[in-house]
Amino acid sequence: MPASLAPGVALRAVTEPVADHDELLAFADAQHPLAAIRRGDGIVGLGETLRLTFTGPGRLTDAAAAWREIARAAEVVDPVRRPGTGLVAMGTFAFADASDAASVLIVPAVIVGRHDGVSWVTHISAAGATAAEQSPNAVPIGERPRATLAAASLSRDEFTAVVGRAVEAIRAGRVEKVVIARDATASIPPDADRRALLHELADRYPDCVTFAVDGLMGASPETLVSVHGGEASARVLAGSTARGVSSADDAAAAAQLATSTKDLDEHAFAVHSVLDALRPHVRAVTASESPFTLKLPNLWHLATDVEMQLAESSSALDLVAALHPTAAVAGSPTDAALALIAELEPFDRGRYAGPVGWIDHDGDGEWVIALRCARIDDDGLLTAYAGAGIVADSDPDSELAETRMKFRPIADALR
Repeated sequence: MPASLAPGVALRAVTEPVADHDELLAFADAQHPLAAIRRGDGIVGLGETLRLTFTGPGRLTDAAAAWREIARAAEVVDPVRRPGTGLVAMGTFAFADASDAASVLIVPAVIVGRHDGVSWVTHISAAGATAAEQSPNAVPIGERPRATLAAASLSRDEFTAVVGRAVEAIRAGRVEKVVIARDATASIPPDADRRALLHELADRYPDCVTFAVDGLMGASPETLVSVHGGEASARVLAGSTARGVSSADDAAAAAQLATSTKDLDEHAFAVHSVLDALRPHVRAVTASESPFTLKLPNLWHLATDVEMQLAESSSALDLVAALHPTAAVAGSPTDAALALIAELEPFDRGRYAGPVGWIDHDGDGEWVIALRCARIDDDGLLTAYAGAGIVADSDPDSELAETRMKFRPIADALR
């Protein structure tokens, strides 16, 4: 249940257009950034007007219900009417029901945003309160902290052994697919400018959503759901391979991925899990018959785009609650895969592979899966995560190599 939701809370959000912002991240807090950015557009939050905390199996449905009540009671002045204007909460949710990690929705005191050349500032306060509506200032981003990731809970040999046990479980009929993750740690100065890491990720992975919420930051290639004006879309990623060194090698790698039975099967599990979860919340849903290959700086992915028309009562958080966890980050069947993950992984995933994003007063928003990410504690301890989808013919060494590729965004940002 929400731990900090006050009965009858009422908020007031006022959005005003401003001169175009050149660099959104320059407005973020250096130690506690709040951000969701893609190709220079998005939102950055400053301060906290309200923080809602959720735990347990009902954390997502509780959050959806709580936000619906807050939005209903809010006063919103929004002449700009762009994605991310008006009353907005930014959130990050734990992957597992039993996780010790808190799931949060944070309503910033100030939001700085940009979309298609239109920029704005939103001030959010308790209704009736006198808000100090000063324009936020851009502050130059500091030096990027340098560090090297090192294996944490599982050594490389231990990880391949765990993958072997997962393959045995699959062949024994316990699951069809399971995603096995590992973690790696590094240490950065506690006072390091964390925006520098975000800037590096945003620059290197412009087509991903670069996010930072409550200490979790990364650049996710996988949109869990994007909702705007009753229309929703999702991008499902599952199945991957490394980019080639030369143009010919790269084309061959993409072609091999597109015809790989193992990767196509893994991808099909992920797509079917999304479609099954969404049907109760939509009036119509369409997806391409075959996946396409999506090119990222370090990987090729198999990808499928899904388009939906929402039922009238459904918000972005309702869809997030229905979708999480997808087969792309858990496995199939879901419950059996989650049980196997809890059995084989010797660490709490926290909010890795959980939903992260934002929602506005109309229920619109954009949520991605927290991938290619790291948690940074106040003392500078950085914990990064990477996983691989395991099916019956998975090779443990190949899956280890896949996790190394997926660590690269964070590892490279620290170099």
